[in-house]
Amino acid sequence: MKVALESTVITHGLPYPDNVRTALALEQIVREHGGEPATIAVIDGQARIGLTESEIESLAQAQGVIKAGVRELPVVMARRQTASTTVSATARLACLRGIPVFATGGIGGVHPGPWDVSQDLYELARTPEIVVCAGPKAILDLRETAEMLETLAVTSVAYQADEMPAFYSRSSGIPAARADSPEEIAAMYQAQRQLRLPGALLVLNPIPAEFELDGGAVERWTALANADLEAAGVSGKGVTPFLLARMAHHSQGATVRSNQALLESNVRLACRIVAALEKQE
Repeated sequence: MKVALESTVITHGLPYPDNVRTALALEQIVREHGGEPATIAVIDGQARIGLTESEIESLAQAQGVIKAGVRELPVVMARRQTASTTVSATARLACLRGIPVFATGGIGGVHPGPWDVSQDLYELARTPEIVVCAGPKAILDLRETAEMLETLAVTSVAYQADEMPAFYSRSSGIPAARADSPEEIAAMYQAQRQLRLPGALLVLNPIPAEFELDGGAVERWTALANADLEAAGVSGKGVTPFLLARMAHHSQGATVRSNQALLESNVRLACRIVAALEKQE
């Protein structure tokens, strides 16, 4: 069975050549677990469910690649443009191709300050996909994001934990339902389908302990990155990649290393969930 992987991490999440190495490493993890990786992007207007190594390399070095959420997909495809896909667009395209499990780094959510809410949350409420992540991105307002997930009735479970992870940190202080095994997650997904619920099953997988970053340090780096953002006047879709880049700068690369580790951890868990689904079916 295939495991879906997003492509925004290649174009906007990590610097070159870390982005290529990480993308290829994630695909290799899927293969080692007996699966088929499906890195998703839009190439010249065509939704591509699975990229070649040369396409990943090209996407990683291209300038001005569009970052497409599900809202932008019709425009990008009609104009025959090339775009990487965010969580929302990847989840939708994976679901349409019958790929039930998608591994990513972190989901978008509610940004602090003026009203800014990611499309990811709304897509999670209407697309029946298992999405494995390390929680909302650290730059977000975690409590507001958790509240929005509840309001949108997105079923969220923390893997072998009792609270929502905070991307670079294993805990956030925000309670979450618990799932202790891939088999239990697969059973929850099957129950969702029996109930004909429209949304995703969001699996919150804490970052491996050895790669967890100090919460106070992350807060300082986030504050510095937000100050940079205000000074630069960046808005809209440019906010998240700008903040991630500035956090990498202020942390001297620590956030990049942790990001890579949590991505690999999420893909491994996604592969185990796929195996559990196959057994149940």
